[in-house]
Amino acid sequence: MNPDKNHMNAGSAGRLALPNALGVSGRANPPGEPTRLKKGFTLIEILVVLVIVMGLAGIVTVGVMRHQVESRVKMAQLQISQFEQALQAYHLDHGRYPTQAQGLEALVRRPTASPVPERYPEEGYLARTRLPLDPWGNEYIYLAPGRRGEPFEIISYGSDGEPGGSGHAAEISSSDL
Repeated sequence: MNPDKNHMNAGSAGRLALPNALGVSGRANPPGEPTRLKKGFTLIEILVVLVIVMGLAGIVTVGVMRHQVESRVKMAQLQISQFEQALQAYHLDHGRYPTQAQGLEALVRRPTASPVPERYPEEGYLARTRLPLDPWGNEYIYLAPGRRGEPFEIISYGSDGEPGGSGHAAEISSSDL
């Protein structure tokens, strides 16, 4: 008994094959000739793997995009809250909020429009020297007084940069936080 005929043959693709009398083509191998294994993958196998990978990538992309939109809304809400805190500090120091003409710029630079505050801190009221833009790259809107009669209102118009909207394009207002 030949020991080589009783062992399994390993192919280069990591497949194992049992020795048999039929070759890969389904025809009998001549006596004494080893059984050949297929090398590589068929086009169908490659296409099936590509379809699976692309499907998984699509699912992941949708999830990431949804979280990105939610993150931008939360970032706008956080920035508006920071503006509110800075405006409260401005109010405590000067007895009033910046006028609409002075705008949010009064939080980073001493206003030049009347009423000019007498004691303005050198570092301003925000940790930055420039006003941040909203997460969509648009300027925040400052209204004094606000639309509901509050002393001020800070608005981001959302992803479309236009008033109103719905979903991720909805405006975000300090009055709603």
